[in-house]
Amino acid sequence: MTRADAISRAREDFKSGAFLAELDRRVAFKTESQNPSRGAELRSYLEQEMIPSFAALDFTSRIVESPSGKAPFLFAEHHESASAPTVLIYGHGDVVDGMEGEWRDGRDPWRTTVAGTRLYGRGTADNKGQHSINMAALRAVREARGGKLGFNAKFIVEMGEEIGSPDLGKVCDLNRDALKADLFMASDGPRLSADRPTLFLGCRGGIRIHLDVNLRDGGHHSGNWGGVLANPATILVNAISTLVDGHGRLQLDALKPPRLTNQIRSYLADVQVVPTEDEPALAENWGEEGLSAAERLYAWNTLEVLAMSSGNIEKPANAIPGHANAVLQLRFVVGTKVDGLIDAVRAHLVQKGFPMVEVRAAQSFAASRTDFDSPWITWAADSVKETTGKAPAVLPNFGGSLPNDVFSEILGLPTIWVPHSYPGCSQHAPNEHILLPLTEEALTVMAGLFWDLGELPKPLG
Repeated sequence: MTRADAISRAREDFKSGAFLAELDRRVAFKTESQNPSRGAELRSYLEQEMIPSFAALDFTSRIVESPSGKAPFLFAEHHESASAPTVLIYGHGDVVDGMEGEWRDGRDPWRTTVAGTRLYGRGTADNKGQHSINMAALRAVREARGGKLGFNAKFIVEMGEEIGSPDLGKVCDLNRDALKADLFMASDGPRLSADRPTLFLGCRGGIRIHLDVNLRDGGHHSGNWGGVLANPATILVNAISTLVDGHGRLQLDALKPPRLTNQIRSYLADVQVVPTEDEPALAENWGEEGLSAAERLYAWNTLEVLAMSSGNIEKPANAIPGHANAVLQLRFVVGTKVDGLIDAVRAHLVQKGFPMVEVRAAQSFAASRTDFDSPWITWAADSVKETTGKAPAVLPNFGGSLPNDVFSEILGLPTIWVPHSYPGCSQHAPNEHILLPLTEEALTVMAGLFWDLGELPKPLG
């Protein structure tokens, strides 16, 4: 059997409807990790669905309990040779709230529904569809090789990603030997666009910055006190403008990343950020000057105002409010100095004349990515191009958040993500879906990657 045979088997799995039936079965598990009443469903997904599916691939599986008791994990392993490469694969079986009753045309989020080129259902894009594609590709390669993969494979399925992966780092740290591998390769998030295969090497980090101005209890009549009482909302918006201006440009050096290298610019030179018809148009004259849209999105830091509050916007009173609050978020790339960041913001606001603005941090997560010099990057890109005839977009990091640092920093692995969704998939919202043509191509991409992994006589350096 050949590489072409493995790819053909993956494609036939899709065309026959077998893959879609498998995914429908998995979507039916109501694995809402943010819902405390779904604990039994989270476990059932692993015990009733994942363990039998991995057994059919000749993997041995075991449940690993969460240290906090919030959500279990599944470890699965297939071993063939001590000299063969070992890949660690990741997926999460938990999903966000199903949002029943909010889906278009009365669709049931817990069943897959085909409409045109879209397959709807909660978890189709995030993440049941994506790890199901990878499992189906493993099956195609195994069948093409007569029951062998040609490499060793380990798989970890998490059931708490949508609640921030609270125990993933600790579980991986405690199981370093069990998870030892040469390469981490997984799928989550969207491609750059539906028609361009994509690899990303890590993710941006994030930190929420809370700004509070508390001047007095209650409001005071604006006619009687206007002009002699400080307005906390006015203070707050002006304080924020010293951090990020009216065009989204960072004003404080401590919020900025290191200067872009020529290497990063070269990777992003052919990357175009082009929204589809149902996605928002890119803003003109927004973001850091002198950067392309791709560089701003994938290689620069952004400070976004997530929420603001002062007074009662629904029923505004003719009164100067006593309080104003805002929640900002800094999305940052590798190399940004975040230790001491809050102190730097606080000192900056004092220097600018806003000592009354209280500054605190919450909900931070790390930035991480694979070293650009890793030979695995070229290997993966060449494999994808051979399968699809298209050079994949290679992004230094995903614009959003994933627990990549667990695998790159705690386990010390080169990390490559091969996403199978697209930006307009409506993940975390009603009408979540995957695209059927993209899904078929993704199955062939992963079959090609897994076949090529089995062709390596030894792990890449």
